[in-house]
Formats: sequence, structure tokens, C-alpha cells
Amino acid sequence: MMRKLVLGVLAVLAFGGAAAAQNYPSRPITIIVPFSAGGPSDVMARILAERMKTTLGETVQIENVTGAGGSIGVGRAVRSAPDGYTISFGHLGTHVANGAIYKLGYDLVTDLEPVALLPSNTMIVVSKNAVPAKSLGELLAWLKARPEPAAAGTAGAGSGSHIAGLYFENITGIKLQYVPYRGTGPAMNDLVAGQIDLIVDQLSNSINQVRAGTIRGYAVTDTKRSESASDIPTADEAGLPGFHMTLWSGLWAPKGTPKEIVTKLNAAAVEALNDPAVRKQLENLGLQMTPKDKLSPEALGEWQKAEIAKWWPMIKAANVKVD
Repeated sequence: MMRKLVLGVLAVLAFGGAAAAQNYPSRPITIIVPFSAGGPSDVMARILAERMKTTLGETVQIENVTGAGGSIGVGRAVRSAPDGYTISFGHLGTHVANGAIYKLGYDLVTDLEPVALLPSNTMIVVSKNAVPAKSLGELLAWLKARPEPAAAGTAGAGSGSHIAGLYFENITGIKLQYVPYRGTGPAMNDLVAGQIDLIVDQLSNSINQVRAGTIRGYAVTDTKRSESASDIPTADEAGLPGFHMTLWSGLWAPKGTPKEIVTKLNAAAVEALNDPAVRKQLENLGLQMTPKDKLSPEALGEWQKAEIAKWWPMIKAANVKVD
């Protein structure tokens, strides 16, 4: 009798879950962006959300939850109901590096369901205009000659700009003094105002300021020049060989989200990325589109694990302290 009761309950739950997935979505969906409004993650998420609502038939809204290098926002998503109505937007910093820096209270791999690998952003070394260097070689010489480390803006410990800074230190042997912000949007405001010296930033966040002449761009961290900034040399060309890094982004759902819902979200994201108008917007920001064979949820899961294996040793060796 008890066995029949248990089986009956399981059947009802399974039917309920299937029905929920079938009717999904029936109300607005929230994408949690773990950085401040106006930064590169926020801009990309809003472009995608606007197009995803066409496919899903419901509003897709953005909620900015900042702090602790993005780990507070990711934690909010992890603890949300696994029903597809709260999605985690993040990148190399939030969904890889933070696991080596913070005591998170959640597991970045097992407590999230991968949805889609999003476009990636090459990084660019930029400085305030008051820095006298006109080339990367001159910038390195200026940094080495300083009596104290230059002030480098980041979006917090473990953020993409922080990891890029650590990587820059590793390759050059030059120490930086990190100044954490709640996103690279506010950091950029201070760079333009001359309050900090430099940022190893996402190209999409810096390119318009470089074009406007309010900051100076030295080199991109890719093996080839960006189509959106073809006048800016690669680090290899500028005299810093091997300084290669791209900041990829992704979408995740809370653990236990039904596979059918993950599939629907993935389809909406892929459709958005294939939309010519969306592609043009993202490419104008300097973003590199995800290869077609890397658009599945499984591809994001495999990529995230590979990046953890690549970056955690360097981050842990740097003995990053969280204030």
C-alpha cells in the first residue's frame, strides 16, 4: 500500500513538472547580472534579453545584484526556485575564478545547470590620458619606473579584469595596486576622470571611450586584431608575446531545472545569437560570437570545467585576499 502511495506521489510530481515545463514560460523571466548597470555584462545581457523575449513570448528582465566579485548575484540565482524564471548570467570571473577565491556556499558546477555559452570578449590594456606612454612598450617602462604600483581598476576580486591583471603581473613581473569596484562600468568612470591609472578591461567596455579619445588603448589580448578595433595591436605585436585571454560569458539555471525548460532557454539564446541585428550589436562591441558547435548546454558545461582546470592554479598561487 505504502509503495503504491509513494509511486502515486512521484507520478503526480512528475506530471506536475512536465506540465510546468510544457506551459513554460507563463510569466516574466529574470536574468540576474552580478555586476552594475552599464558595464559590459549588463549591456550584453540586455541585448540578449530583448531578443529572447520574442522567442519565449514573455518579458525577460534584468536584475543587477552586485558585490563580492559577482558571487552575491550568482548565489541569489543558485538559491532561486529551479523553475526557469530566474537565470544566472556570468562569465569566467563569476563562474570559474570565484570558486578559487571565495567561500561561496555553493558549487559552481554541481549547483547550476548550463544553458548556453555566450560571446567572448578580448581584453584590452587601457590607461587614463594623463599616463605619458603612447605604446605598450612605453607603458611597461612607465610602470616599472614608478616608485609605487599603479592603481588598476577591477570589478572586484576574481572578476575578469582582476584575473587579467593577475595574468598581466605574471607575464610582465610588474606589480599593480588593485582598486575594486562593483563593476567595470564604475571603474571606467574613474579611469576617464583620472582617479585610477589603468584597467585590463573587456574591449566592449573600453572601445567607445578609446574611440572618443577619453582614455588610451595599448593592446588587445587576442592572437589577432579585433575587427571593431583594427588599429589597436595585439599584445604579441606590441611586444608582450603570449598575453592571450578572452572573457567568455554564459547563462545558467539553478540545479534541478527541468531539462525541457533548459532546452527552451537554450533555444531562445541561440535564436538571439543568430539574429543578424543582435549579431551586429554584439560585434560592434568587439565581442566574438560563439562557434556554432559550442552552443549546446553540454558545451558550456565542458568549457566551464576546462577553464576551472586552467585558471584555478594561477589564481590560488597568487594568494588573492578578499577584503
